[in-house]
Amino acid sequence: MTLSPPAGGPSRSVSRAARLRGEPRLPGDKSISHRALILSALAEGDCLVSGAGDGRDVQATAAVVAALGATVERVGEDGLNVDYRVVSPGADGLHEPDGVLDCRNSGTSLRLCSGLLASLPFFAVLDGDGSLRTRPVARIIEPLRSMGAVLHARRSDTLPPLVVIGSNRLRAIDFTTRVPSAQVKSAILLAGLRAEGQTTVREAVATRDHTERMLRSRGIEVRREPATSSRGGPVAWTLDGGARVRPVDERVPADPSAAAFWLVAGAIHADAELTLRAVSVNPTRRAAIDLLVRMGARIDETAAAGAPTDVAGAAADDSGEPLADLTIRSSELHGIDLGPDDVAAAIDEIPILCLAATQARGKTTIRGASELRNKESDRIAGIARGLRALGARIAVDGDDISIEGPTPLVGAPTQTLDDHRLAMTFAVAGLIASGSTWIDRADSAAVSYPTFFTELERLRA
Repeated sequence: MTLSPPAGGPSRSVSRAARLRGEPRLPGDKSISHRALILSALAEGDCLVSGAGDGRDVQATAAVVAALGATVERVGEDGLNVDYRVVSPGADGLHEPDGVLDCRNSGTSLRLCSGLLASLPFFAVLDGDGSLRTRPVARIIEPLRSMGAVLHARRSDTLPPLVVIGSNRLRAIDFTTRVPSAQVKSAILLAGLRAEGQTTVREAVATRDHTERMLRSRGIEVRREPATSSRGGPVAWTLDGGARVRPVDERVPADPSAAAFWLVAGAIHADAELTLRAVSVNPTRRAAIDLLVRMGARIDETAAAGAPTDVAGAAADDSGEPLADLTIRSSELHGIDLGPDDVAAAIDEIPILCLAATQARGKTTIRGASELRNKESDRIAGIARGLRALGARIAVDGDDISIEGPTPLVGAPTQTLDDHRLAMTFAVAGLIASGSTWIDRADSAAVSYPTFFTELERLRA
C-alpha cells in the first residue's frame, strides 16, 4: 500500500534501517544553555558560553538577554552548537526592552526570564508563538507577586503574554511549589538573588538542579535540605539575597534528553551499537537512562574522556555536572511501572520511553503524567495518537498511560502537533517500522536538535 504524507506542514519520510552504527553528534544541553545565558546577563563582565545548543529555544533566550542590554555575540558555530560571548553591564545596568520579548516556543525562556525581570525595576512583556500562548503561567505569577513584583497575563492571569513590572526591592519568600517544576523553582531563585532576606523554595520531589549548581560556581551559596538523595522525597533550596553573580565561562555538556532518542533507537533496533560522548548524567537528569536500564537496555557507562573531575573523581564540567560516555546496543526490553516521581524526573523523555515500551515484553504503565499536557503540545494525546497510527497498543486513562508490547510497528502518517519531541519520537519509530513513516512538521525538531535528521541518516548509512 502506498501512503501519502500527512497534511499540516513540511513532512519527512523515514524507512526501516538495516543497522545503526556510529557516534551521534548531540546538541549542548538546552537547560544549561538557557541558564548560562541568563546568569551571564546578571554578571558584570565578559562570559563565554561554549557548546550551547543552537536550537530555536536557546536562540530565543539569547535574543531576550540582548534586548535587556547585554552584548551577545556568536563567536563560533557548527550548525548544531554555538559559542556565545556575553558582555553584560550586570544586573544594575540592564534596561527596559524597546519591544515585546519574543520567547518563540520556549517555556523555559518565558519562565526563567520572568524571574530575572521580577527583580529589575522596569516594564517588560514576554510573549511567544501560538503554542507558548497555551502554556500555564499562574504557577509563576503567584510566587513572584508575593515577592513584590507586578505581573499580569491574559485569561485571568493564566496564559501568556505575560507582563512583568519588576522591583529592585523584592521580598524574600518561603514557597512550596504545587507541581514539580525546575522552571518555577529557578524563576524564584533568580528573583531571590536580589531580594531582601532569605529565599527558600520547597519541592515535594527534587527536580533538575542546574540552576543551583551554576549559581554555586558563580559565587552564590545555595543550601539544600536535606543534603542527601538527589531524587525521591521533599527537598528545600535556600539562598540569601544581595550577593553578586560572578562572571564565569561555561562549557555546556551534551544534552541527556537528546541522548535519550538514540538510547531508545539503539535498544529497540535489532542490529545497533551507538556511542554518545560527554553526556550530562546529573542525578536529577539521568532518569531516562536508569529507566531504560530497568527495562533491560544494554547501556555501558564510562566517565567521559578528557573531562575535568570533581572531588569524587567522577568526570564533570565546570559547573560540577557529571559527564559520561554512553554506549547502547540492541536489547531485550521488558515492561515496567513508572510512578509520578519517575515521570517528574523524566518528564521530557516520556514520549520516547513510550516508544521503547511498544517494543518491551509485557505491560508498561505510566502514572501521574498530567504535566505532559502542559508542554509544547498535549503530549499524552499526541504520543497516543501517533503510536496507535503505527500499530502500538496504547491506552490512556486520564493522565495515566499503559502500553502492551512487543508490537511490530507499521509505517503510517503521524502528526507531531509541531512538538519537537514528538517529531523525533516518530522518526525513531520509523527506523524499526515496516514501510514508510511520515512525520508532519518534522522541522519542529530544530527547536532543540537542529541536525537530528542529518544524524539519523548518517547513523543508518
